[in-house]
Amino acid sequence: MNPKNKQAQAIVRRLKKTYPRAAIALHFHNPLELLVATILSAQCTDKKVNEVTEDLFKHYRSVDDYAEADPAQFEQAIRSTGFYRNKAKNIIAAAQKIMSDFKGTVPQAMDALVSLPGVARKTANIVLFSGFGIIEGIAVDTHVRRLSQRLGLTMHDDPSKIEQDLMGLVAKKDWGFFSYLLIEHGRAICAAKKPLCPECVLKDICPSRKKFYP
Repeated sequence: MNPKNKQAQAIVRRLKKTYPRAAIALHFHNPLELLVATILSAQCTDKKVNEVTEDLFKHYRSVDDYAEADPAQFEQAIRSTGFYRNKAKNIIAAAQKIMSDFKGTVPQAMDALVSLPGVARKTANIVLFSGFGIIEGIAVDTHVRRLSQRLGLTMHDDPSKIEQDLMGLVAKKDWGFFSYLLIEHGRAICAAKKPLCPECVLKDICPSRKKFYP
């Protein structure tokens, strides 16, 4: 096993111990709600999305409801999540495609999910793992990108390349949870502007520590 794989194993082991309840922060009851919430979460906090979906999910309960939604009304319902026009367009179009191509059921395959408007690999990975328990890859959001770069696990900026690097280092059984572990750590310790390196459980194996605390 090469040094980077050992480092990745150590990172997973320590973060699991530190954040034993790490899980997706979005609220949902089924894969359709998870899909909608994840699309809404782009450039928006999970807290805000949960506030919006608490009411949204009471009015939109089925794929039909989304597919037949009035665009103007739907835009207003999700307005506070930002980029609401584009998100509304994608969610409605995704629901229509689910109706026409997938018999009204959110698909359980990566290639099918990424064919939906507004769905790239990050969203698809989240829906597959947290919605269906299927491990296909590693969801790369801003926290995952920042921490994987700081930890020296990747040198890339492109999410798809970062995902490939991480998949080569992290054991497949941990792919689904790895994102949530990094997200928890990013929020609690490894912040974008001022990481709390002295309090970090990874400080002795993080190549970026001296950059912030020389």
